[in-house]
Amino acid sequence: MKTIVAATFMVAEITKQMIPRHQNRRRKACGYKYDNNFMDTKIVREQHHRLDPECYRGMLVVHFTACILHRKSFFVNGAVFTKAEEILIKQLRRFHVDAEVYLFMPDHCHILLRGNEDTSDVLECMNMFKQHTGFWLYKEYSEIHWQKDFYDHILRSEEDVRTVTLYILNNPVRKELVGHWKEYPFKGSSVHNLEEWD
Repeated sequence: MKTIVAATFMVAEITKQMIPRHQNRRRKACGYKYDNNFMDTKIVREQHHRLDPECYRGMLVVHFTACILHRKSFFVNGAVFTKAEEILIKQLRRFHVDAEVYLFMPDHCHILLRGNEDTSDVLECMNMFKQHTGFWLYKEYSEIHWQKDFYDHILRSEEDVRTVTLYILNNPVRKELVGHWKEYPFKGSSVHNLEEWD
């Protein structure tokens, strides 16, 4: 029996290692782990970022993805979106950050942040957005919680910014929620008039 359990554990570890590292980070950001039965199981333990917080300061662009715990559907009406947007905009101003685009899917959100000064802190901006929205959820929607951490990716070039922005905007299209991204209401930008985009 011990031999079977040990073999099962070894296979599980090998299987986990075969998954590309970036996919593991994304899964962990949304609260998954692997158990010995090869099942994805939700966890809420804090995950640590790979990079030092200093790496998120200054004039850089970072794509953040935050998930609702257990992927519950929540961002599905204008009132909820408007409140989350209001909290986000306050944090943008506080940390001298712009949002190239933000888009709230029913169970997660994508936020593409750009630091516009040497003192900008996009990571702390995202942390405080989650903290303040988390407090709002606690008061108004006690059954809804964020996953503890989030996925982030630092963009390397200006060309990437437009590519990632369009990728984010087309999320509702890929999920067949709308026929064109302009039809999806729960989106915005602090720097662009998205209605002028193709």
